[in-house]
Amino acid sequence: MIRSSVDISVEFNVTTFSSTRTPARRGHLILWAGLAIALTAVNLRTAVTGFTPLLEIIGADLGFGVAVAGLLGTVPAASFGIFGFLAPVVTRRFGLERTATVALSLTALSLVIRALSPTTLVLVLSTVLALAGIGAANVVIVPLVKAWFADRLALWTSLYLILMQTGQFVAPLLAVPVAEATTWRVSIGIWAGPAAVAAVVWLVLALRLPADHHAPATATVLDARPRISRSSTVWGLVILFAMLSMSNYGIITWVPTVLTDAGGSAALGGSMVALYSAWGMVAALVVPHLATRLANPFVVVVVCAVALVAGYLGLLLSPLDGTLLWVCLLGIGVSTFPLCMTLINRRTRTPQSASAVSGFVQGIGYGLACFGPIGLGLLREATGSWTLPLVVLAATTVPGVIAGWFACRPRFVEDSVPRPPERADSPSLRP
Repeated sequence: MIRSSVDISVEFNVTTFSSTRTPARRGHLILWAGLAIALTAVNLRTAVTGFTPLLEIIGADLGFGVAVAGLLGTVPAASFGIFGFLAPVVTRRFGLERTATVALSLTALSLVIRALSPTTLVLVLSTVLALAGIGAANVVIVPLVKAWFADRLALWTSLYLILMQTGQFVAPLLAVPVAEATTWRVSIGIWAGPAAVAAVVWLVLALRLPADHHAPATATVLDARPRISRSSTVWGLVILFAMLSMSNYGIITWVPTVLTDAGGSAALGGSMVALYSAWGMVAALVVPHLATRLANPFVVVVVCAVALVAGYLGLLLSPLDGTLLWVCLLGIGVSTFPLCMTLINRRTRTPQSASAVSGFVQGIGYGLACFGPIGLGLLREATGSWTLPLVVLAATTVPGVIAGWFACRPRFVEDSVPRPPERADSPSLRP
Protein backbone atom coordinates (compact mmCIF):
# COMPACT_ATOMS: atom_id res chain seq x y z
CA MET A 1 0.00 0.00 0.00
CA ILE A 2 1.38 3.41 -0.97
CA ARG A 3 1.86 5.77 1.98
CA SER A 4 1.40 9.52 1.75
CA SER A 5 4.33 11.88 2.07
CA VAL A 6 2.82 13.18 5.32
CA ASP A 7 2.76 9.67 6.81
CA ILE A 8 6.35 9.03 5.74
CA SER A 9 7.46 12.39 7.12
CA VAL A 10 5.77 11.85 10.48
CA GLU A 11 7.20 8.33 10.76
CA PHE A 12 10.68 9.61 9.90
CA ASN A 13 10.49 12.39 12.49
CA VAL A 14 9.27 10.00 15.19
CA THR A 15 12.03 7.51 14.39
CA THR A 16 14.66 10.24 14.37
CA PHE A 17 13.42 11.64 17.69
CA SER A 18 13.47 8.19 19.29
CA SER A 19 16.94 7.33 17.98
CA THR A 20 18.45 10.61 19.14
CA ARG A 21 17.03 10.02 22.59
CA THR A 22 18.41 6.55 23.11
CA PRO A 23 22.15 7.34 23.55
CA ALA A 24 21.31 9.97 26.18
CA ARG A 25 20.11 7.23 28.50
CA ARG A 26 23.38 5.31 28.39
CA GLY A 27 26.77 5.45 29.97
CA HIS A 28 27.60 8.01 32.59
CA LEU A 29 24.12 9.58 32.52
CA ILE A 30 22.69 6.37 33.97
CA LEU A 31 25.27 6.58 36.75
CA TRP A 32 24.18 10.15 37.48
CA ALA A 33 20.54 9.07 37.49
CA GLY A 34 21.26 6.21 39.88
CA LEU A 35 23.14 8.53 42.24
CA ALA A 36 20.36 11.11 42.09
CA ILE A 37 17.65 8.52 42.84
CA ALA A 38 19.67 7.17 45.78
CA LEU A 39 20.23 10.65 47.25
CA THR A 40 16.57 11.53 46.77
CA ALA A 41 15.46 8.39 48.60
CA VAL A 42 17.59 9.25 51.63
CA ASN A 43 15.83 12.62 51.89
CA LEU A 44 12.23 11.40 51.67
CA ARG A 45 11.61 11.15 55.44
CA THR A 46 14.45 12.96 57.26
CA ALA A 47 12.60 16.30 57.39
CA VAL A 48 9.82 14.54 59.31
CA THR A 49 11.52 12.00 61.58
CA GLY A 50 14.43 14.32 62.40
CA PHE A 51 11.96 17.01 63.49
CA THR A 52 9.23 15.38 65.58
CA PRO A 53 11.51 14.20 68.43
CA LEU A 54 12.43 17.86 69.03
CA LEU A 55 8.91 19.34 69.11
CA GLU A 56 8.88 19.72 72.90
CA ILE A 57 12.28 21.44 72.89
CA ILE A 58 11.34 23.71 70.00
CA GLY A 59 7.97 24.49 71.58
CA ALA A 60 9.63 25.56 74.80
CA ASP A 61 11.91 27.91 72.87
CA LEU A 62 9.36 29.43 70.47
CA GLY A 63 6.44 29.31 72.88
CA PHE A 64 3.92 26.90 71.37
CA GLY A 65 2.10 24.02 72.99
CA VAL A 66 0.31 20.76 72.24
CA ALA A 67 -2.10 22.27 69.70
CA VAL A 68 0.66 23.49 67.38
CA ALA A 69 2.62 20.28 67.93
CA GLY A 70 -0.46 18.33 66.84
CA LEU A 71 -0.79 20.54 63.77
CA LEU A 72 2.84 19.93 62.85
CA GLY A 73 2.20 16.21 63.28
CA THR A 74 -0.55 16.24 60.66
CA VAL A 75 1.40 18.36 58.15
CA PRO A 76 3.41 15.45 56.63
CA ALA A 77 0.46 13.39 55.41
CA ALA A 78 -1.45 16.49 54.30
CA SER A 79 1.52 17.92 52.39
CA PHE A 80 2.38 14.57 50.83
CA GLY A 81 -1.22 14.28 49.68
CA ILE A 82 -1.80 17.78 48.30
CA PHE A 83 1.55 18.39 46.65
CA GLY A 84 1.92 14.78 45.55
CA PHE A 85 -1.37 15.12 43.70
CA LEU A 86 -0.12 18.27 41.94
CA ALA A 87 3.33 16.92 41.04
CA PRO A 88 2.32 15.15 37.78
CA VAL A 89 1.00 18.46 36.42
CA VAL A 90 4.49 19.92 36.83
CA THR A 91 6.25 16.88 35.37
CA ARG A 92 4.14 16.98 32.21
CA ARG A 93 5.34 20.53 31.58
CA PHE A 94 8.94 20.47 32.80
CA GLY A 95 9.98 16.81 32.84
CA LEU A 96 10.83 14.39 35.62
CA GLU A 97 14.43 15.44 36.27
CA ARG A 98 13.62 19.15 36.37
CA THR A 99 10.71 18.54 38.73
CA ALA A 100 12.98 16.56 41.05
CA THR A 101 15.53 19.40 40.94
CA VAL A 102 12.96 22.02 41.94
CA ALA A 103 11.34 19.78 44.58
CA LEU A 104 14.60 19.04 46.40
CA SER A 105 15.81 22.63 46.05
CA LEU A 106 12.57 23.81 47.68
CA THR A 107 13.05 21.29 50.47
CA ALA A 108 16.67 22.31 51.11
CA LEU A 109 15.87 26.04 51.17
CA SER A 110 12.81 25.53 53.39
CA LEU A 111 14.80 23.43 55.87
CA VAL A 112 17.30 26.26 56.23
CA ILE A 113 14.47 28.73 56.83
CA ARG A 114 12.90 26.35 59.37
CA ALA A 115 16.17 26.10 61.27
CA LEU A 116 16.35 29.91 61.42
CA SER A 117 12.65 30.40 62.29
CA PRO A 118 12.19 33.35 64.66
CA THR A 119 8.48 32.63 65.24
CA THR A 120 6.05 29.72 65.31
CA LEU A 121 4.34 30.96 62.13
CA VAL A 122 7.59 30.85 60.16
CA LEU A 123 8.29 27.38 61.56
CA VAL A 124 4.92 26.07 60.41
CA LEU A 125 5.05 27.67 56.96
CA SER A 126 8.62 26.52 56.30
CA THR A 127 7.65 23.00 57.38
CA VAL A 128 4.77 23.00 54.89
CA LEU A 129 7.09 24.15 52.10
CA ALA A 130 9.78 21.60 52.98
CA LEU A 131 7.26 18.78 52.95
CA ALA A 132 5.72 20.11 49.75
CA GLY A 133 9.03 19.43 48.05
CA ILE A 134 9.22 15.99 49.60
CA GLY A 135 5.64 15.27 48.58
CA ALA A 136 6.56 15.99 44.97
CA ALA A 137 9.74 13.93 45.28
CA ASN A 138 7.68 11.02 46.66
CA VAL A 139 5.75 11.00 43.41
CA VAL A 140 8.48 11.58 40.83
CA ILE A 141 10.93 9.01 42.21
CA VAL A 142 8.56 6.21 41.14
CA PRO A 143 8.45 7.12 37.41
CA LEU A 144 12.15 8.06 37.51
CA VAL A 145 12.98 4.49 38.51
CA LYS A 146 10.83 3.26 35.63
CA ALA A 147 12.36 5.73 33.18
CA TRP A 148 16.00 4.94 33.93
CA PHE A 149 15.90 1.35 35.19
CA ALA A 150 12.88 -0.27 33.57
CA ASP A 151 14.78 -3.55 33.19
CA ARG A 152 15.69 -3.61 36.91
CA LEU A 153 12.52 -2.38 38.58
CA ALA A 154 12.63 -4.77 41.55
CA LEU A 155 16.27 -4.01 42.34
CA TRP A 156 15.94 -0.23 42.19
CA THR A 157 12.57 -0.15 43.94
CA SER A 158 14.11 -2.16 46.79
CA LEU A 159 17.17 0.10 46.82
CA TYR A 160 15.31 3.38 47.05
CA LEU A 161 12.91 2.04 49.68
CA ILE A 162 15.81 0.75 51.79
CA LEU A 163 17.57 4.12 51.54
CA MET A 164 14.33 5.87 52.45
CA GLN A 165 14.02 3.65 55.54
CA THR A 166 17.67 4.34 56.39
CA GLY A 167 17.04 8.07 56.39
CA GLN A 168 13.90 7.50 58.44
CA PHE A 169 15.94 5.57 61.06
CA VAL A 170 19.03 7.77 61.23
CA ALA A 171 17.31 11.15 61.51
CA PRO A 172 15.49 10.52 64.83
CA LEU A 173 18.52 8.77 66.28
CA LEU A 174 20.63 11.89 65.69
CA ALA A 175 17.99 14.51 66.48
CA VAL A 176 18.24 14.76 70.27
CA PRO A 177 21.99 14.07 70.64
CA VAL A 178 22.87 16.73 68.06
CA ALA A 179 20.43 19.19 69.65
CA GLU A 180 21.97 18.59 73.08
CA ALA A 181 25.49 18.98 71.72
CA THR A 182 24.65 22.13 69.75
CA THR A 183 21.11 23.55 69.39
CA TRP A 184 17.80 22.34 67.99
CA ARG A 185 18.33 24.69 65.04
CA VAL A 186 21.50 22.88 64.02
CA SER A 187 19.82 19.51 64.56
CA ILE A 188 16.97 20.19 62.13
CA GLY A 189 19.06 22.31 59.77
CA ILE A 190 21.69 19.70 58.95
CA TRP A 191 19.21 17.83 56.75
CA ALA A 192 19.20 20.72 54.30
CA GLY A 193 22.66 19.55 53.21
CA PRO A 194 21.72 16.13 51.80
CA ALA A 195 18.66 17.64 50.10
CA ALA A 196 20.81 20.32 48.46
CA VAL A 197 23.32 17.72 47.24
CA ALA A 198 20.50 15.68 45.69
CA ALA A 199 19.12 18.81 44.00
CA VAL A 200 22.55 19.61 42.50
CA VAL A 201 22.92 16.10 41.08
CA TRP A 202 19.47 16.29 39.50
CA LEU A 203 20.32 19.75 38.12
CA VAL A 204 23.47 18.42 36.44
CA LEU A 205 21.47 15.62 34.88
CA ALA A 206 18.55 17.85 33.89
CA LEU A 207 20.83 20.32 32.09
CA ARG A 208 22.10 17.50 29.87
CA LEU A 209 18.65 16.30 28.86
CA PRO A 210 15.67 17.79 27.02
CA ALA A 211 12.55 18.24 29.16
CA ASP A 212 10.74 15.62 27.04
CA HIS A 213 13.56 13.09 27.35
CA HIS A 214 11.19 10.39 28.59
CA ALA A 215 8.32 11.26 26.27
CA PRO A 216 6.77 8.35 24.36
CA ALA A 217 8.22 7.85 20.91
CA THR A 218 4.93 8.04 19.00
CA ALA A 219 2.52 10.88 18.55
CA THR A 220 -0.38 8.54 19.18
CA VAL A 221 0.80 7.93 22.73
CA LEU A 222 1.62 11.58 23.23
CA ASP A 223 -1.89 12.62 22.30
CA ALA A 224 -3.62 9.90 24.32
CA ARG A 225 -2.89 10.44 27.98
CA PRO A 226 -4.97 7.92 29.87
CA ARG A 227 -7.86 9.10 32.01
CA ILE A 228 -6.59 7.27 35.01
CA SER A 229 -9.55 8.15 37.22
CA ARG A 230 -11.61 5.70 35.14
CA SER A 231 -9.29 2.77 35.78
CA SER A 232 -10.32 0.14 38.34
CA THR A 233 -6.63 -0.75 38.71
CA VAL A 234 -5.81 2.80 39.75
CA TRP A 235 -8.68 2.97 42.22
CA GLY A 236 -7.60 -0.37 43.63
CA LEU A 237 -4.15 1.11 44.24
CA VAL A 238 -5.67 4.26 45.76
CA ILE A 239 -7.80 2.40 48.32
CA LEU A 240 -5.07 -0.12 49.12
CA PHE A 241 -2.54 2.69 49.64
CA ALA A 242 -5.00 4.73 51.74
CA MET A 243 -5.79 1.79 54.03
CA LEU A 244 -2.14 0.87 54.59
CA SER A 245 -1.23 4.53 55.17
CA MET A 246 -4.02 4.84 57.71
CA SER A 247 -2.66 1.80 59.52
CA ASN A 248 0.91 3.09 59.31
CA TYR A 249 0.15 6.53 60.76
CA GLY A 250 -2.22 5.02 63.32
CA ILE A 251 0.44 2.57 64.50
CA ILE A 252 3.23 5.13 64.72
CA THR A 253 1.02 7.66 66.49
CA TRP A 254 -0.95 5.53 68.93
CA VAL A 255 0.71 2.15 69.61
CA PRO A 256 3.03 3.69 72.25
CA THR A 257 -0.04 5.12 73.98
CA VAL A 258 -1.86 1.78 73.75
CA LEU A 259 1.06 0.15 75.54
CA THR A 260 1.47 2.82 78.21
CA ASP A 261 -2.28 2.83 78.91
CA ALA A 262 -1.99 -0.93 79.46
CA GLY A 263 0.77 -0.38 82.03
CA GLY A 264 3.86 -0.46 79.83
CA SER A 265 6.68 2.08 79.97
CA ALA A 266 7.34 4.94 77.57
CA ALA A 267 10.62 3.24 76.67
CA LEU A 268 8.70 0.12 75.63
CA GLY A 269 6.48 2.20 73.35
CA GLY A 270 9.46 3.86 71.67
CA SER A 271 11.33 0.62 71.18
CA MET A 272 8.26 -1.04 69.68
CA VAL A 273 7.91 1.77 67.12
CA ALA A 274 11.57 1.23 66.21
CA LEU A 275 10.95 -2.52 65.86
CA TYR A 276 7.88 -1.85 63.73
CA SER A 277 9.87 0.48 61.46
CA ALA A 278 12.65 -2.10 61.08
CA TRP A 279 10.27 -4.38 59.23
CA GLY A 280 10.14 -1.77 56.48
CA MET A 281 13.70 -2.74 55.55
CA VAL A 282 12.72 -6.40 55.24
CA ALA A 283 9.66 -5.54 53.17
CA ALA A 284 11.73 -3.32 50.87
CA LEU A 285 14.08 -6.24 50.19
CA VAL A 286 11.45 -8.91 49.60
CA VAL A 287 8.17 -7.48 48.33
CA PRO A 288 9.32 -5.69 45.11
CA HIS A 289 10.90 -8.92 43.90
CA LEU A 290 7.70 -10.84 44.59
CA ALA A 291 5.67 -8.17 42.82
CA THR A 292 7.80 -8.42 39.67
CA ARG A 293 8.00 -12.21 39.60
CA LEU A 294 4.36 -13.00 40.32
CA ALA A 295 1.91 -12.22 37.54
CA ASN A 296 -0.72 -11.54 40.20
CA PRO A 297 0.76 -10.77 43.66
CA PHE A 298 -2.65 -10.71 45.37
CA VAL A 299 -1.39 -13.33 47.82
CA VAL A 300 0.89 -10.64 49.31
CA VAL A 301 -2.17 -8.48 50.06
CA VAL A 302 -3.97 -11.38 51.76
CA VAL A 303 -0.97 -12.35 53.90
CA CYS A 304 -0.45 -8.73 54.97
CA ALA A 305 -4.14 -8.34 55.84
CA VAL A 306 -4.09 -11.46 58.01
CA ALA A 307 -0.94 -10.22 59.77
CA LEU A 308 -2.51 -6.82 60.47
CA VAL A 309 -5.71 -8.30 61.89
CA ALA A 310 -3.71 -10.68 64.11
CA GLY A 311 -1.52 -7.81 65.33
CA TYR A 312 -4.45 -5.56 66.17
CA LEU A 313 -6.33 -8.35 67.95
CA GLY A 314 -3.19 -9.19 69.91
CA LEU A 315 -2.85 -5.59 71.11
CA LEU A 316 -6.54 -5.55 71.97
CA LEU A 317 -6.65 -8.80 73.94
CA SER A 318 -3.14 -8.99 75.44
CA PRO A 319 -1.11 -5.82 74.80
CA LEU A 320 1.75 -6.59 77.21
CA ASP A 321 1.93 -10.36 76.74
CA GLY A 322 3.32 -11.08 73.30
CA THR A 323 3.98 -7.43 72.46
CA LEU A 324 6.98 -8.33 70.31
CA LEU A 325 4.88 -10.72 68.24
CA TRP A 326 2.02 -8.26 67.78
CA VAL A 327 4.34 -5.46 66.66
CA CYS A 328 6.19 -7.75 64.25
CA LEU A 329 2.87 -8.79 62.74
CA LEU A 330 1.93 -5.13 62.27
CA GLY A 331 5.31 -4.49 60.63
CA ILE A 332 4.69 -7.35 58.22
CA GLY A 333 1.13 -6.16 57.63
CA VAL A 334 2.11 -2.81 56.13
CA SER A 335 4.38 -4.47 53.57
CA THR A 336 1.75 -3.53 51.00
CA PHE A 337 3.51 -0.14 50.80
CA PRO A 338 6.44 -1.42 48.68
CA LEU A 339 3.89 -3.54 46.80
CA CYS A 340 1.95 -0.41 45.81
CA MET A 341 5.12 1.42 44.78
CA THR A 342 6.17 -1.50 42.59
CA LEU A 343 2.73 -1.99 41.04
CA ILE A 344 2.54 1.66 40.00
CA ASN A 345 5.43 0.93 37.65
CA ARG A 346 4.37 -2.61 36.77
CA ARG A 347 0.84 -1.58 35.79
CA THR A 348 1.83 1.35 33.56
CA ARG A 349 3.56 1.39 30.18
CA THR A 350 5.36 4.74 30.26
CA PRO A 351 7.05 7.03 32.82
CA GLN A 352 4.36 9.63 32.06
CA SER A 353 1.59 7.24 33.04
CA ALA A 354 3.57 6.10 36.09
CA SER A 355 3.95 9.74 37.18
CA ALA A 356 0.23 10.42 36.78
CA VAL A 357 -0.75 7.25 38.63
CA SER A 358 1.84 7.86 41.36
CA GLY A 359 0.50 11.36 42.01
CA PHE A 360 -3.12 10.20 41.94
CA VAL A 361 -2.53 7.25 44.26
CA GLN A 362 -0.31 9.05 46.77
CA GLY A 363 -2.28 12.29 46.63
CA ILE A 364 -5.62 10.74 47.50
CA GLY A 365 -4.09 8.00 49.66
CA TYR A 366 -2.14 10.34 51.93
CA GLY A 367 -5.11 12.73 52.00
CA LEU A 368 -7.38 10.01 53.37
CA ALA A 369 -4.68 8.85 55.77
CA CYS A 370 -4.70 12.28 57.46
CA PHE A 371 -7.99 11.38 59.13
CA GLY A 372 -6.62 8.16 60.62
CA PRO A 373 -4.64 9.41 63.65
CA ILE A 374 -7.15 12.17 64.36
CA GLY A 375 -10.18 9.91 64.06
CA LEU A 376 -8.63 7.17 66.18
CA GLY A 377 -7.76 9.69 68.88
CA LEU A 378 -11.34 11.01 68.91
CA LEU A 379 -12.70 7.47 69.20
CA ARG A 380 -10.39 6.85 72.13
CA GLU A 381 -11.60 10.01 73.85
CA ALA A 382 -15.26 9.22 73.19
CA THR A 383 -15.16 5.59 74.36
CA GLY A 384 -12.46 5.73 77.03
CA SER A 385 -10.63 2.68 75.68
CA TRP A 386 -8.66 1.44 72.69
CA THR A 387 -11.11 -1.33 71.82
CA LEU A 388 -13.09 0.49 69.13
CA PRO A 389 -10.04 2.22 67.54
CA LEU A 390 -8.22 -1.13 67.21
CA VAL A 391 -11.35 -2.80 65.80
CA VAL A 392 -11.68 0.02 63.26
CA LEU A 393 -8.03 -0.41 62.24
CA ALA A 394 -8.55 -4.16 61.83
CA ALA A 395 -11.68 -3.46 59.75
CA THR A 396 -9.70 -1.33 57.28
CA THR A 397 -8.14 -4.55 55.98
CA VAL A 398 -11.48 -5.50 54.36
CA PRO A 399 -11.58 -2.65 51.80
CA GLY A 400 -7.81 -3.08 51.49
CA VAL A 401 -8.15 -6.71 50.39
CA ILE A 402 -10.98 -5.91 47.97
CA ALA A 403 -8.98 -3.03 46.48
CA GLY A 404 -5.88 -5.22 46.33
CA TRP A 405 -7.68 -7.70 44.10
CA PHE A 406 -8.28 -4.96 41.52
CA ALA A 407 -4.78 -3.48 41.91
CA CYS A 408 -2.96 -6.80 41.48
CA ARG A 409 -4.70 -8.04 38.32
CA PRO A 410 -2.12 -8.34 35.49
CA ARG A 411 -3.26 -5.50 33.25
CA PHE A 412 -1.99 -2.08 32.23
CA VAL A 413 -3.73 1.11 33.31
CA GLU A 414 -3.56 2.43 29.75
CA ASP A 415 -5.50 -0.58 28.46
CA SER A 416 -8.40 -0.15 30.87
CA VAL A 417 -9.28 3.50 30.25
CA PRO A 418 -10.83 5.17 27.20
CA ARG A 419 -8.58 7.17 24.93
CA PRO A 420 -9.52 10.55 23.49
CA PRO A 421 -11.00 10.35 19.99
CA GLU A 422 -8.56 10.98 17.16
CA ARG A 423 -8.95 14.27 15.37
CA ALA A 424 -10.15 13.92 11.83
CA ASP A 425 -7.51 16.34 10.53
CA SER A 426 -4.55 14.70 12.30
CA PRO A 427 -2.25 12.51 10.18
CA SER A 428 -2.17 8.83 10.95
CA LEU A 429 1.07 7.12 11.85
CA ARG A 430 -0.16 3.87 10.38
CA PRO A 431 0.50 2.98 6.76
